[in-house]
Amino acid sequence: MKTIALIPARLESKRFPNKLVKKINGIPIILKTYRAALETNLFDEVYVVSGNDEILEIIKDEGGLTFKSLKNHESGTDRIAEAAVNIDHDLVVNLQGDEPFINSSAIRDLINSFKDTDVQIASLMTKFLNLDEILNPNNVKVIVDNHHNAIYFSRLPIPFGSKKIDDFNRHLGVYAFTRDALIDFSNLKRSKLEIIESLEGIRIIENSKKIKMISTSFHGISIDTPEDLIKAEKFNLSND
Repeated sequence: MKTIALIPARLESKRFPNKLVKKINGIPIILKTYRAALETNLFDEVYVVSGNDEILEIIKDEGGLTFKSLKNHESGTDRIAEAAVNIDHDLVVNLQGDEPFINSSAIRDLINSFKDTDVQIASLMTKFLNLDEILNPNNVKVIVDNHHNAIYFSRLPIPFGSKKIDDFNRHLGVYAFTRDALIDFSNLKRSKLEIIESLEGIRIIENSKKIKMISTSFHGISIDTPEDLIKAEKFNLSND
């Protein structure tokens, strides 16, 4: 099974513009993410998919693979779907460009979930460390059914009313798709709740499709704000 990683990347982030070319100890975030994906040794190929030449040039200078997409897409998943049509593969992992500390064990578990041929789409979730993380709308929450398929994603704390941190699942935003499932996703219209929450995973659920959620102890650092970048720099220094 040919497995590739596609990393969607853009500069027009509303919360933190140009963040992917900001540097962690001298290395652009997007380049650090790309290198981390290669270092997992889990992928036959790794591409950065972007409509921004500045991002593409950073990866090309590294000798890396790139795909130039349309500049504007509704979501990162829509962006990689454009590339997926043009790249030979069986399974694609959508890695977030703003999460440079990739955990190979978590990604391996995600890929291995497709040994069950009923799984067409899968994603990662973990537990929260404290209440502040749960209340932060940048941290997406997911609730699951008894078979660990996603029921709903939200930026608000769900399930509402619980006082136990362990009752909340944090969605890490790393998806994996079979080729056909990803192309099918890109042909679906954006759904009402997806637009309200600004979370593309809801489009899948609203169209009665399943997302198998894989639990991991990996927590990660998503760089959504300048404060997150400072956190990432400290984490990088302590783990060098």
